[in-house]
Amino acid sequence: MTGSWEARYAAEFFGTLILVLLGNGAVANAFLKNTTGNDDPGLANGGWLLVASGYGLGVMLPAMMFGSISGNHLNPAITIGQAVIGIFPWAHVAPYLIWQFLGAIAGQCLILALYWPHYRQTTDNEAVLGTFATSDHANSQLNGFVTEMVGTAVLIFGAMGLYRGMFFHQNIDIANIGVGLLIAAMVISLGGPTGPALNPARDLGPRLVYALFPVPNKGSSHWEYSWVPVVAPIVGAVIGIWIYKIFFGL
Repeated sequence: MTGSWEARYAAEFFGTLILVLLGNGAVANAFLKNTTGNDDPGLANGGWLLVASGYGLGVMLPAMMFGSISGNHLNPAITIGQAVIGIFPWAHVAPYLIWQFLGAIAGQCLILALYWPHYRQTTDNEAVLGTFATSDHANSQLNGFVTEMVGTAVLIFGAMGLYRGMFFHQNIDIANIGVGLLIAAMVISLGGPTGPALNPARDLGPRLVYALFPVPNKGSSHWEYSWVPVVAPIVGAVIGIWIYKIFFGL
């Protein structure tokens, strides 16, 4: 990483903003009524591939823009996981997390503004919530926790391999593309049960916007579930990065 810590904080803010804007923006295009991606509430037209592409690009593009500045965490689970393993200073964990959450909130506010007419036309409040935050479709917090924990562990393990593997050691932009494809694949393959979040800021920041702003046709914020996409990704990140260190070193 290069540049001042202030520049790194700014990179985390704008990177997380872009992640949420492109990722949750794709969900809004797929879920909300009368968008170009969907003329009926649900996933009839845009589909899950649209959502996966949005999140994959939402991670890949900031990585290319800001990876050399801040490390492109964009995710409190990654920041905490790297601090636990000793490759990120604990003194800068809190500022990273604050700017990541602020970026997620700002990105979701932009989505709310851009899709406002479509929120007003979408009467399904679960579809509306789905453009902000995740939930467990089996109505099981345990299933949600396991899904988010395992998914984040696989994500962090894979990302560590892409960035530190010998093949990509001198080809960081190729590694960035690989991480974007990994995110897209995770959403396609493991996104059925919960969404997924795989990122506390991506879920909690937008959920706060949903709860505090006068979102048309909104229902419950489901705070009883909100701890799952915060705690489970952090646990999963620590597990994933430890497994990588044990077998391959750092």
